Amino acid sequence: MLPLRWSLLKPLQDGIRLSRRHLAQKNLLELTDRGFFQGIFPDTAGPKMKQLFTSGQQSIYAGFDPTADSLHVGNLLVIMGLIHCQRAGHRPIALVGGATGLIGDPSGRKTERNQLGESVIDTNLKAIKRQLEQVFENHEKFLWDTSKNKSPLPPLTIVNNADWYANLQLVDFVANMGRHFRMGSMLSRSSVQSRLESEDGMSFTEFTYQIFQAYDWLHLLRRHNCCFQMGGSDQTGNLMTGHELISRVERKAEVFGLTLPLVTTEEGDKFGKSAGNAVWLDGNKTSPFALYQFFLRMPDSEVEKLLKLFTFIPLQEVEQLMREHTREPEKRKAQTLLAEDVTLLVHGENGLKQAERVTNALYKGNVEGLAELNLAEIKQTFQGATMVELLTEPGMSILQLAMKAKCFPTENDAVRIINAGGFYVNQKRVQNIAEVLTTGIHILRNGVSLLRVGKRNFYIVRWQ
Repeated sequence: MLPLRWSLLKPLQDGIRLSRRHLAQKNLLELTDRGFFQGIFPDTAGPKMKQLFTSGQQSIYAGFDPTADSLHVGNLLVIMGLIHCQRAGHRPIALVGGATGLIGDPSGRKTERNQLGESVIDTNLKAIKRQLEQVFENHEKFLWDTSKNKSPLPPLTIVNNADWYANLQLVDFVANMGRHFRMGSMLSRSSVQSRLESEDGMSFTEFTYQIFQAYDWLHLLRRHNCCFQMGGSDQTGNLMTGHELISRVERKAEVFGLTLPLVTTEEGDKFGKSAGNAVWLDGNKTSPFALYQFFLRMPDSEVEKLLKLFTFIPLQEVEQLMREHTREPEKRKAQTLLAEDVTLLVHGENGLKQAERVTNALYKGNVEGLAELNLAEIKQTFQGATMVELLTEPGMSILQLAMKAKCFPTENDAVRIINAGGFYVNQKRVQNIAEVLTTGIHILRNGVSLLRVGKRNFYIVRWQ
């Protein structure tokens, strides 16, 4: 099934949509041209890595700790890395940290994480597993052409490290594995140094995190012949610890690390849930519309970089698209394609349709777009909006509606703000307080009215 053709996208973009669906080069290091890899290690391993990638199928893994019930856009870049592996014919492995989630990764943290209970971890694990499966399914369904690619995509393998730690005895683990770790190396990691120098210091629990992540890689090497680990650049220390462990335990094995750049805001802040500005992949936490708008609003200075990181558009066509964008930046073609591709990958066709409908309704005056949304979609889109249930009454006026929905503290406030043009019904400004409500204009066919006071105060009226 081919993805949707949106009216804004001209033949250039349609061609891009087709070209991004084809097999990628087996040598993943070519993604460096997209700015995808910040580093590899060992530093001199490039030729050997290229040889392995081009000589046959490799297994590559990345880890996701269940510290929340959803992944976020910071995690999405790592997921993109695994999908690139899959497109190149390699085997992607996603490790969900049922065990390491109980410990807490100190990387990039100024304080220790709050300890999560096993039931919370279990709930988060199930949610993250579903998200990973959904993103990979959306990719294959909407961004991959199964009819033109003869070889099927290697399936995603999801493993939980709690499964192997459950069978390990603490004393045996320390006796057999602990002797291979060197305190000097562990203490030298930047994630450890920054915490040791902080006011709160670092707990023993957090200090051991790198030991467990290192052992995860050793386990996957032994069980799945996994020679490659991928992670954000903040994971460099943990990856190096794993590399050192394997070099001591499995002397004949060669393993390699690939680090990805951290996704940051224009101000340089990390797009992670710890930073307080998370954009979630769960549609109930960040709606498809909000995710779409997040990427649609990217500044011109960032959009080319993000197209290379978060889409599968070939570089030559990204450059062509940017030339068009430079000629007509006001059309925001580059941002639109970026927003569509990310929303399609995360939320599928229905999520993208919903985001487009709401965008048209809110910013292009298309009331029909709101009328096509059900109540759940409206609540999801306008998170934080006040919900009101009202009985329809013949002859109800705009002023009466505003007061029954409790949009204003007093009637005098209502009259003043409505007359001044600060009140909207279904995104249309209304200034006549005596105007009578009309079905299809004020009351949409889905039985909902969207009220707004000023720029950001929304009220959702459900009519009985």
